[in-house]
Amino acid sequence: MYLDHLQLTNYRNYAQLAVDFSPGVNVLLGENAQGKTNLLEAIYVLALTKSHRTHNEKDFIKWQADFAKITGRVQKSSGKVPLELVISKKGKKAKINHLEQAKLSQYIGQLNVILFAPEDLSLVKGSPVVRRRFIDMEFGQMSPKYLYNSSQYKQVLRQRNQYLKQLKYKQATDQVFLEVLSDQLATFGSAIIQQRLDFLTKLEGWAQVLHHDISKGREKLTFSYVSQLKGGLTLQQALHADVAHEIEQGTTLVGPHRDDVRFLVNGKNVQTFGSQGQQRTTALAVKLAEIDLMKEQTGEYPVLLLDDVLSELDDMRQTHLLKAIQHKVQTFLTTTSLSGVAQTLIEAPRIFQINQGQLQQTTDKA
Repeated sequence: MYLDHLQLTNYRNYAQLAVDFSPGVNVLLGENAQGKTNLLEAIYVLALTKSHRTHNEKDFIKWQADFAKITGRVQKSSGKVPLELVISKKGKKAKINHLEQAKLSQYIGQLNVILFAPEDLSLVKGSPVVRRRFIDMEFGQMSPKYLYNSSQYKQVLRQRNQYLKQLKYKQATDQVFLEVLSDQLATFGSAIIQQRLDFLTKLEGWAQVLHHDISKGREKLTFSYVSQLKGGLTLQQALHADVAHEIEQGTTLVGPHRDDVRFLVNGKNVQTFGSQGQQRTTALAVKLAEIDLMKEQTGEYPVLLLDDVLSELDDMRQTHLLKAIQHKVQTFLTTTSLSGVAQTLIEAPRIFQINQGQLQQTTDKA
């Protein structure tokens, strides 16, 4: 799949924008704070209805405007699919083929994207929150069922945590209701854990090949899912086993919202014992593996968003990155300089100059 047309209205520093993109490589060129990342973010938001940069959706709306609108046309193997997302103070409205969707979960998956930004290098060395978010965002695009289970789990988790606080402060006494919430949480949580294990096994297979190539055969990458479940307990048993401690803490202490993924290189935890080079190689292999996994799961290659990431990679890793995307996926690449970019790419890019929220196509060799 690829995004062949994008329109923005009142989105961040773009009052109005209409642009056609190449199905190959699109370079967004400009100085910092001109709107390159805003444009990349708009594509991400069009796909996922949320941003990788902020949780405050009012940030999307241009100063003194009442709403922001993103419209895109996605080309799939089955034909063109028009998408529309309107963000206002009242919330978000999403349309597929001009038909409004009752739930945002019905909309997600029409445009699949993979974002690779400098902060994604923290996927390996960052906190477990970063890796959980990575799993939920990426797998949610591939599987409506995972997206549903994740949404329901978060909803019940909020209810259970609120009720645990009420029990803690003696504002409630009915532990039967807590048991009901625990059983609901266990149902959705167990499904999430199993789906994560299935997806991670497949992702590991693709990542191992890439990591083997980047490390020139010297290293083997493996994944390990780290669960809070101990002693062979099921999630349902664990949620019922430690109720007193959870009431004392006022929060749910076990479940997929506290799990993690460990990356091992030659059997050693790369988060703890790996060099910076090994950590970057691992992050690159994992992100690139998503491309093939999404194709395997959905039948379509995703759109790849590279936000100033080449400047963070050395020549060897840049080469492997660009080799992996050539003639395979539509790519959007932000940069402040063309030095080394056009020369490195086998496929000549379409280049757009961005200056203060204004976009001008400078070349089209695609």
